Amino acid sequence: QVQLVESGGGSVQAGGSLRLSCVVSGVTANMAWFRQAPGKEREGVAFIFNRGTGTYCGESLKGRFTISRDSAGKSVYLQMNSLKPEDTAIYYCAAFSVSDNYCYTSAWRYWGQGTQVTVSS
Repeated sequence: QVQLVESGGGSVQAGGSLRLSCVVSGVTANMAWFRQAPGKEREGVAFIFNRGTGTYCGESLKGRFTISRDSAGKSVYLQMNSLKPEDTAIYYCAAFSVSDNYCYTSAWRYWGQGTQVTVSS
């Protein structure tokens, strides 16, 4: 059984930082972070292969967010710096890509339950 469990969300002021973690069990695979703001569709943040560096789904995220994973492939992290109010969303971890449209939800088979990130101005 595959399980993904996110943690690390919370409330911060603009300019602050948070580090999200996702522990995956039952599979070793490519992994990704998505986010969903109120009233909006879920959007890709970044993804990372078993062996390789992260790729970001938006130029506005690159430089502020960093995706990484541990050597065992069981955890993926999202370091978020210089947070802005527009980063407020539920952040989801995803695993096991079924297509190469990595920035889209349809590319991923397994999902975590999400963790709330709230950035106040």
